[in-house]
Amino acid sequence: MHRAARTALCNWSNVLAPATIRQSLKCRMPPQLNSRAYSVVPTPCDSEEKEMLDRMLRVDHAGEYGANRIYAGQMAVLGRTSTGPLIQEMWDQEKHHLSKFNELLAENRVRPTALLPLWNIAGFLLGASSALLGKEGAMACTVAVEESISEHYNSQIRALMERDPERYTELLQIIKEFRDDELEHHDTGLEHDAEKIPGYWLIKNAIQLGCKAAIYVSQRV
Repeated sequence: MHRAARTALCNWSNVLAPATIRQSLKCRMPPQLNSRAYSVVPTPCDSEEKEMLDRMLRVDHAGEYGANRIYAGQMAVLGRTSTGPLIQEMWDQEKHHLSKFNELLAENRVRPTALLPLWNIAGFLLGASSALLGKEGAMACTVAVEESISEHYNSQIRALMERDPERYTELLQIIKEFRDDELEHHDTGLEHDAEKIPGYWLIKNAIQLGCKAAIYVSQRV
């Protein structure tokens, strides 16, 4: 009888001990190891920091949204040509960027710019009209837009580095990764005859002027 009791006790110990240990470890685990207060963007310390981060996320989301619509317009015209796969490859990266900023806006309760309906139409029209000029026109548009976006990302990187690079480590990592993708698209455009279109510098400067205006407005509206 004593042997049966000991056997039963051991069996119950084997069942309960792991669960008990796990529960004990869970209770003793420091809060910072058990869960995180944020995913990428740190909790703002004051209203000034919150406004800065909100503007950054809002304009970056708007920029990636507009870039997606530009590539959609280009694919509508050139999707069945030999340039289609190249445009699709760049568009796929932009889709990833937009998805990430959609996630960050939701996590941090930041509203997108109220001008998204305008960027929806304007971006598609810009992409389609540049593609109607041929591959060179589409690539010239890509160079202009991606150069503007990469320069804007660089300005954000400088601002965050000057403020507190350790605090913004993960946000900096994302912005740098996306900036590098945009620079790659810029170089791809140059490699595929962007500069061969007549009036290249005029087209490029006109598009970049529009990009700067869109960035300025999207931060604030």
